[in-house]
Amino acid sequence: MSDLAIKIENVKKKYRLGTIGGATLRGEIQSWLAKVRGKEDPNTLIGTKGQSGDEFWALKGIDLEIEKGDRIGIIGRNGAGKSTLLKILSRVTAPTDGKVYINGKITSMLEVGTGFHGELTGRENIYLNGAILGMNRKKIDEKIDEIIEFSECGEFIDTPVKRYSSGMYVKLAFSVAAHLDSEIMIMDEVLAVGDVNFQRKALDKMSEVAKSQGKTILYVSHNMSTVRRLCNKCVVLDEGVIKYQGNVEDAIQEYLKVPDTMQIHNTFENREITDEQFNKKIRLLSLDLLDRDTNQIEAGEKIRFNLRFHCIKAVSRTYIRCIVSKMDDSRVGTAFSGEITGCAENIVKSVDCELDVSTLVEGRYGLVIILFDGDGSGYQEKYDMINNALVFEIVNTIDRPVYGEWDHTNWGYSKYPELIIEDKT
Repeated sequence: MSDLAIKIENVKKKYRLGTIGGATLRGEIQSWLAKVRGKEDPNTLIGTKGQSGDEFWALKGIDLEIEKGDRIGIIGRNGAGKSTLLKILSRVTAPTDGKVYINGKITSMLEVGTGFHGELTGRENIYLNGAILGMNRKKIDEKIDEIIEFSECGEFIDTPVKRYSSGMYVKLAFSVAAHLDSEIMIMDEVLAVGDVNFQRKALDKMSEVAKSQGKTILYVSHNMSTVRRLCNKCVVLDEGVIKYQGNVEDAIQEYLKVPDTMQIHNTFENREITDEQFNKKIRLLSLDLLDRDTNQIEAGEKIRFNLRFHCIKAVSRTYIRCIVSKMDDSRVGTAFSGEITGCAENIVKSVDCELDVSTLVEGRYGLVIILFDGDGSGYQEKYDMINNALVFEIVNTIDRPVYGEWDHTNWGYSKYPELIIEDKT
């Protein structure tokens, strides 16, 4: 246990659906008498079904070991059990079964304003939180200026926090959690309330304290880019069980679940067109991957594919735009074709395209195809667009060195070399 910050053994948590406590002995007796007499529970909230007694297992047996200094992302769909797990670790609630061993002091941010007293000022709440963590006044005095500066709330630090906005709450609460004397930080989606600049600063701070001070971080978020940026390991929860634990990128792919979209031949003819931003002059019909029988692309290679599209009305010219994105829709790069001519009315055009993706690192990607007309002035007329027209995977089976710009923690948006096209009509 000396190298472990947290050890979780077969933790389960059960709730009773529809059961509402009376909050007082009198209320409980009223509810019990109503149940015995077959009458409606006077303590049932409007819109609920009352005391059904159905059991719901939020956690169904979690086993997990977290080492000191780890930055663990916990991801999963709503209702997967993420917040329940963090509440158990924070001792907000107790498990129905199982054991949790914690080696170190914990600071938790489970929701906006957790641990703050609304009538106290920001400064007073800093001292209150520090005292709860077992710090004396001298230690808090040493860090309070740094906490206030980081929180960006210096102007309002002597104002009662009940007058703070939700963003100010988060800034101050995070600053306290990051600077006070604790070994484990637990964050449950709270940074989503803060502005973009503070989110970036907070993520940098968490990375810094994890590496320099050896703090352990558990971070729940639906923002996959922040999980990539902060975490070195990841856990996927699904319906109260651990579905995957390990590499961050593999965990994200497991969470997003896109394996069934790996098709060499992709047809779009039978789709319903409802988007009014496209003028319906041209419609994409199909995309076929060329020269290979699998969607796995060796690192350093290019992609060749055939596009077929129907020119419903005559247009003087059209261009193709290809956008490469990760499966969470974070965009990686884009490429444009040269001008395609000869788009007469009611003909089907067929063009072979070559896309240079040789700088991509290993992982799964989607290709967005856009047909449009435009000029250098910024004018653009969109004809059609398909999201994930092709899903492909970059692999490196021969251990070839790839000197690309991108990695899994720092995605950007780049312009690729021009899309090479050959008219096959």
